[in-house]
Amino acid sequence: MEKLQPTHEALFEQIMREYGTRVLRLVTFLVKDRSLAEDLTQDVFVKVYRNLPRFRHESSIHTWLYRIAVNECKGYLRSWSFRHILPRSWIKSDADVSTEHLVLEQAERDQLIQAVLRLSPFYRQAIVLHYYADLSISEMAVVLGVSEGTVRTRLHRARQQLKQRMGEEEGWEWTRTNG
Repeated sequence: MEKLQPTHEALFEQIMREYGTRVLRLVTFLVKDRSLAEDLTQDVFVKVYRNLPRFRHESSIHTWLYRIAVNECKGYLRSWSFRHILPRSWIKSDADVSTEHLVLEQAERDQLIQAVLRLSPFYRQAIVLHYYADLSISEMAVVLGVSEGTVRTRLHRARQQLKQRMGEEEGWEWTRTNG
């Protein structure tokens, strides 16, 4: 008996469930605006839906999906509207934390997020794809359409800028996190 293949719609629905939140988080970091990120994420999944039958499996599905997302963000960041309209801030400080430790921890996270958001788009992409999207150097190279050496250089320079902005004395460790 032949193995049943999922329908195009079922496969797309599975991709949406599995990667929707991750793509939204990635896009939000890249464009710095939550509502705009939601719109761009929707555009990403429209492209995924239209191009899913042509996906050749030359890379993993998440690498292909992140490449579409990064390209959508690049297109928007090059657009006239982005360059002429100031984006709204998407970071809210509405946390009602009761302990000093949690407050300080959140402040450190917010400080790091702010520092990442102030990086140039090339460096911000490298940090977000590596530490937040959990991609390897080779996967990042595919997503960004550059060599692995270029990815390593961008990641190194981004880390240097973040260390400088965050302060060496704070002892930040540059290890991969789970999001």
